[in-house]
Amino acid sequence: MKKLLLLLALTTTLFTFAQLNTEVFVFDIHPAYEGLQLLNARNVSNNPGYDNQPSFISNERLVFAGDNDGQTDISEYNLATKLQKWVNQETKGGEYSPQKFPSSDDLAAVRLDPNGKQRLYRYNSKTGQSSEIVPDLQVAYFAFYDDSKMLATVLDDEYMSLVMIDLPNKKADTLFYKAGRSLQKVPKTKAMSYTLVNEEGNLDLYLLDMDSYESFFVTELPIGIQDYVWINDTQVLVGSGSNLFMYDTLGGLEWNGVASLWEYGIKNISRMAISPDGKKLAVVAEAM
Repeated sequence: MKKLLLLLALTTTLFTFAQLNTEVFVFDIHPAYEGLQLLNARNVSNNPGYDNQPSFISNERLVFAGDNDGQTDISEYNLATKLQKWVNQETKGGEYSPQKFPSSDDLAAVRLDPNGKQRLYRYNSKTGQSSEIVPDLQVAYFAFYDDSKMLATVLDDEYMSLVMIDLPNKKADTLFYKAGRSLQKVPKTKAMSYTLVNEEGNLDLYLLDMDSYESFFVTELPIGIQDYVWINDTQVLVGSGSNLFMYDTLGGLEWNGVASLWEYGIKNISRMAISPDGKKLAVVAEAM
């Protein structure tokens, strides 16, 4: 385990934390013997500059933060038609981490304004107009559980705090301090996952039962890794360099290599997203 963690640390660069020339790639994924088979690779951003933070809004459509002539806006790409469009009306700030509301076509995204103000906004799917969701809350990252609740990390001095947001009442309760940026709803469960910085400075992965609000430790992420995605209710995927590694909560206690994207000319994998049917994987990385 320690040897693998060290290996991942060596193959993860500092650019994981501040990638500038990233692209969003999408693959069809299938289970394979001792791994994953990734097919039908396509670059859906294919754009100079910062393209990042993908999220599927259906099995064939995804949104991401895209470089729009130097401005970061919400880009939507249709995998079936291969058409791209910009979603939001132009603002003075940049839009990041777009995600669909669970039972609405509206989107939520973090807006970073030129004055440093960082807030969570709702974007009307028909007009592109926006409105602040929780006034004056310095949201960094977020993930929906349902239309009433979401987890978010908020800026708190040099670290981030994990909060539970009551959307109807626009209230936030702090759960933990020193949280990581990756938040996920675990497929087909009543749980969400989050990470906390441990004593060694690495990130531990936890599950939060959204009925009882009890937390359960899952595993430590490989050294230097911040991002992960659940490809189903038991298997977690991370990327390091050009490689993908999986942790199975029903299997052993190791991170196992399951795929390499080297043949596709892809390096420095960071964020990922899975389609609702679990058949497509979006990967943020750099082209070699």
